[in-house]
Amino acid sequence: QLQLVESGGALVQPGGSLRLSCAASGATLDPYAIGWFRQAPGKEREGVSCISRNGRITDYKDSVKGRFTISRDKAKNTVYLQMNGLKPDDTAVYYCAADLRLIDAACKYSGMDYWGEGTLVTVSS
Repeated sequence: QLQLVESGGALVQPGGSLRLSCAASGATLDPYAIGWFRQAPGKEREGVSCISRNGRITDYKDSVKGRFTISRDKAKNTVYLQMNGLKPDDTAVYYCAADLRLIDAACKYSGMDYWGEGTLVTVSS
């Protein structure tokens, strides 16, 4: 059974940076596309970024393009979300989720098979 654990959330000032990690245990992440989602207080959960199973295809929500970078480390069985230029609107609980894919197709934000518990990112001065 694949288990995902997010880490790296913190309180950071506007303009600051954080790197979130999504570490997997119980199985290899190799056959999974991975998505990062976030849920702000009073708002619905939204997809932020995703990466295909082989890492060749990535996607970003418009509001984070140019600021966030998703990557995956096969050896560490971990996916990262580097977040730069953080804004107060980025404040949310961030979740990673895994989507079992048979081929290295484009990643997506629905029908995820496994979810982590989330890590809180607060952007405030």
